[in-house]
Amino acid sequence: MHFAYQPRKTSHPPPYPVRVSRSLSYTRRKQLQFGAILAGSLLLFIWLISQFSAASVERVPPGTPEVVVVTLMDEESLGKSYMEKIQENRRDYASRHGYATFFPNVTDYNYGDSPRSWALVPALRHAMTVYPHSTYFFALSPHALVMKPSINLHSHILDKKKLESLMLKDKPVVPPDSVIKTFGGLKGDRVDLVLTQDGEGLCQGSFILKRGDWAKFFLDTWFDPLYRSYNFQKAEAHALEHIVQWHPTILTKLALIPQRLLNSYNVDIASRGGKDAMYKDGEFIVRLVGCEADPNRNCEKEFEAYYDKLKASS
Repeated sequence: MHFAYQPRKTSHPPPYPVRVSRSLSYTRRKQLQFGAILAGSLLLFIWLISQFSAASVERVPPGTPEVVVVTLMDEESLGKSYMEKIQENRRDYASRHGYATFFPNVTDYNYGDSPRSWALVPALRHAMTVYPHSTYFFALSPHALVMKPSINLHSHILDKKKLESLMLKDKPVVPPDSVIKTFGGLKGDRVDLVLTQDGEGLCQGSFILKRGDWAKFFLDTWFDPLYRSYNFQKAEAHALEHIVQWHPTILTKLALIPQRLLNSYNVDIASRGGKDAMYKDGEFIVRLVGCEADPNRNCEKEFEAYYDKLKASS
């Protein structure tokens, strides 16, 4: 009787499954959890950055005017017909370029015992609240006319390269020999205030201000009760010269440009530039400088002469 032999053991045993220790499995789970937390944190960080970036870029509503033309009216000193023609002149200009107009009245503001001309400063602040998304505010005296309404402010002055080519650099802020001078290295996109000057000083009858935190600081500084209490000879005009010269934060944002680009005069006043400052046909603005302060002049009659000339040419 034969019995079957037991099968020989192979020299190549079958592979056995590797038992994963409990400690290794625990470590793996921890790694997966850490990876999930890290990925979630990264996604949260990316989302926060995108939200911050979106918030930092202002969303301008469609139809917002880039420029607001601000002319301060004084119903007590300006006749009704005169004011209507001033407003017509501004509206005609603004409508050609998609700009807006703003006509506040002197009596809208509290300037204490200071001269009425100080109302210009809070009027600009007011305009910025009415047009919170507009970029530029063009302050233009009521004793001035836009004589060439086809001129666009951006291409005429405000374009970065254009402005850099126009800026008067290393120029005494208050002529003829102020030790404080305009900056030589200022870039066009860093300018927030565009002014002109005549033979006597800075001209606040026609200037451009860019909206922003700096503009609010500038207007608040200019309207400071301390400066209004100084009784400057030329009120807000001399206060403007003071803060531009002695506040570097203001000077760093100022660009002076040639006067007749924005502020030609209708009369020959030797101390204010003489014939070099006088209006010539084809220029942008004519300003009836000093007419309101001279008893021998009549602002409305001087205005009528240029108003009729403008109407005849249109």
